[in-house]
Amino acid sequence: MSAFRKICQPAGICALLTGVTLLLVGPALAASGTVYRCEGPDGIQFSDQPCGPDPEIVTIRDNRVGGSVGDNLPDFDGYPENDPPEQDEPRAAEDGACRFISSTDLRTYLAREQVVPGMTRKQVERAFGRTSEVYPTPQETWVYQTRHYGALYELTYIYFRNGCVERVEYRKP
Repeated sequence: MSAFRKICQPAGICALLTGVTLLLVGPALAASGTVYRCEGPDGIQFSDQPCGPDPEIVTIRDNRVGGSVGDNLPDFDGYPENDPPEQDEPRAAEDGACRFISSTDLRTYLAREQVVPGMTRKQVERAFGRTSEVYPTPQETWVYQTRHYGALYELTYIYFRNGCVERVEYRKP
């Protein structure tokens, strides 16, 4: 009787050992290519080559630390009309869509309590809170007051166009 079978005598231990083996060896095998699972007279085996008459291909997600955010995203079929969007120019406010701000940049702006062009109204409220001064005409404008030791220190004017921040101005009172 093999040593593996002796270890696997209690029910469920084989499955546990197989799972642990996949966790430890899986990322290395996934980096090298395809992993096969085969059932044979000696039990279940995993290999980087077909190891029996009916090898089953095992899909192992790459969970290594690092890399790119898009590593585990599905394939991209392309942009409409096969034209990539302009990277240097934000989308026009007339489109009704705000400029894309990456989640990392957005978290940084919110942590700094900073408002930048392209943010939505909700993002501005998350950064600065609600304001009591809203002027709808001639252009939607929100005004925030900054006070130091009770005295008015600075006024922040946020100008919106189509629901997106168009520009931010800081003024002394």
